[in-house]
Amino acid sequence: MKKKFYKKELKDLELELAKLQETVSRKGLKLAIIFEGRDAAGKGGAIKTILRRMNARIWRIAALPKPTERERTQWYFERYVKHLPAGGEIVLFDRSWYNRAVVEPVMGFCTQDEHELFMREVPAFEKMLQDSGLILLKFWIHVSAEEQEKRFQDRANDPRKRWKLSPIDLKARDLWIEFTRYRDKMFADTSTEASPWLVVDGDDKKKARLNIIRAILDRAPYDFNEEAFEPVSLPPRPKIEDSGYAEPALDALNCVTDYYKKH
Repeated sequence: MKKKFYKKELKDLELELAKLQETVSRKGLKLAIIFEGRDAAGKGGAIKTILRRMNARIWRIAALPKPTERERTQWYFERYVKHLPAGGEIVLFDRSWYNRAVVEPVMGFCTQDEHELFMREVPAFEKMLQDSGLILLKFWIHVSAEEQEKRFQDRANDPRKRWKLSPIDLKARDLWIEFTRYRDKMFADTSTEASPWLVVDGDDKKKARLNIIRAILDRAPYDFNEEAFEPVSLPPRPKIEDSGYAEPALDALNCVTDYYKKH
């Protein structure tokens, strides 16, 4: 995708996201968006792009670590419920309760009985959320084996991205078919008319991000207040010299060294 086209489209979509944000805040809506996919599919990048110019008081990321010993004894959904949005909030789940649908059974982190119980319970759980007024969107970002391998190699050779490559990623790399089978079962059992899975081709990261944002805007209804986006006329700025206050020179303060002065 051409850089100029991407930047223009993203700018236009960000304006629409701002309108969605204003509507959610003004009307007290609750919006939860789930991002699932294989390792290196681009979940984190999509979330960062969405949040780039948004209000952090309205948008939140939920990226839960592995459960504690206490959490392992609780109802499976309990630790996720804590992170659901209240009125006027949007929560982006970087992986979600659907860990138990694919990752956990493949990696041996849950028993088959626990997996099957989850698959029976999750449609009812999501219906309860929606009945309470929550707007729920579920994205699966698809990445091909070839593209995933390219991204893994990039992570392996770039120290800035090394943190993204975990032993679990490498193990999952060898279990591609098992992941695919569980993913297909997840689609079949948990994609409902009220809460369908939305699959995005993630091999082209930039195009995937645009498609995700457009899909959110198409499915999260908003009727924004036009007045909130009218240009604002700022009053004249008060003159500091008229206040009687003498601001100290910058070099009199404890300034950080200007490391780039020569540039």
